[in-house]
Amino acid sequence: MTPAEEPTGPKSLLAQRFRGFLPVVVDLETGGFNARTDALLEVSAVILDMNEEGQLFPQETHTFHLEPFEGANIEQSALDFIGIDLESPEREAIPEEMALPEMFRKIRSAVKKHSCTRAIMVAHNAHFDLGFINAAVERCGIKRNPFHPFSCFDTATLAGLAYGQTVLAKACQVAGIEFDNSSAHSAEYDAEKTAELFCGIVNKWKALGGWPLSSATISQGEDRETS
Repeated sequence: MTPAEEPTGPKSLLAQRFRGFLPVVVDLETGGFNARTDALLEVSAVILDMNEEGQLFPQETHTFHLEPFEGANIEQSALDFIGIDLESPEREAIPEEMALPEMFRKIRSAVKKHSCTRAIMVAHNAHFDLGFINAAVERCGIKRNPFHPFSCFDTATLAGLAYGQTVLAKACQVAGIEFDNSSAHSAEYDAEKTAELFCGIVNKWKALGGWPLSSATISQGEDRETS
């Protein structure tokens, strides 16, 4: 982050909630499972916001269709699974070295708006997505990656805790979030559903007294420390 981008205002509720990190929900579609060798084909990022009552909600989505990098491996089984036609002109794909800096610019703008220090990735099985983003950043020689390099929030883990389900579609179903299986495996659709799921879990935890800690919870903690 350059000096001109350093947070200058008071921390927003969102920055306070996540210790100065801005959660950004990400989903990818790829040509395989190996971040170093397999193509990154779609990326979608949902930037979150928080209202005055401390309720987290999705604010805006940014989606890019990507051209496979030179020499990238693409498994036909992966294309069949996600339903991408690489030859379709409707994809309007652009090189990842153009798409990622544009996406990062929008994320950095949100980081600055909330006086956060950097972004933190939220994703379903998050280390998979973070690995592909980090590999693409290295491949493209991008110097300003807004995401924390190894920390992330994994909604598969959080949904397992909150709802007893780790599959995105099943977790959404239990959470009361509409999920269309025919639309799944689109980076944009899955990112937006993951964002709904994450916001729902965070807001539910708040409703149960988890943040900010209720005065009773704080008092009990202080009593234990002094006993």
